[in-house]
Amino acid sequence: MQSLASLPRLAYQTSKAVSRTGQQIREGLMAELVDEALGGVKLLRVRRFADERGYFCETFNARAFAAAGVKADFVQDNVSRSLKTGTVRGLHYQAPPHAQAKLVRAIAGRIMDVAVDARKGSPTFGQHYAVELSAENDLQLFVPAGFLHGFMTLQDDCLVHYKVDDFYSRECDGAVRFDDPDLAIDWGLPASRAVLSEKDRAAPLWADFQSPFSFEGSARP
Repeated sequence: MQSLASLPRLAYQTSKAVSRTGQQIREGLMAELVDEALGGVKLLRVRRFADERGYFCETFNARAFAAAGVKADFVQDNVSRSLKTGTVRGLHYQAPPHAQAKLVRAIAGRIMDVAVDARKGSPTFGQHYAVELSAENDLQLFVPAGFLHGFMTLQDDCLVHYKVDDFYSRECDGAVRFDDPDLAIDWGLPASRAVLSEKDRAAPLWADFQSPFSFEGSARP
């Protein structure tokens, strides 16, 4: 995985900065497209505007994110709290007709966030993208529909916030083993440290996974 310092950055600004007494206020949002991978996964960073009081940032702005290539109509926001280092949530997906794109960020702590291309026929089928998200680095990962998603916490007491563009559907919910040998994902910590739910512990291997997603067109019908 490349270091963030070596990745190209493209800036998207929605409006101009204006000055007020004792501070600079930027109306709108500056969002950086830090990296792109696997035909749709995008890593973004939002800008903080700091002064002696602390900082302010917009964590999402539809116009700015659309300009950076994130074009999803988000309908639901979720937050998960994981108390122990090594907690794994994934690899999860939601099948059509309720496939979901996600925009993920850490609001407390540090996680290794992972997206796996599960679109049959994709030139990157079975490949993954992994990046550390933290409360300090302001990075967000956009995971399109048609990808598996999961994360492992790298410290105690992590809060993860993610936006999705379709509502939760129990009937369409599924999972693949996070430590699958064919996927060979480096989670940043040994798999032996994983804290798992019963659902994730019982998830099938990649070789036994019948993907409901297709590369042609969209992951949605």
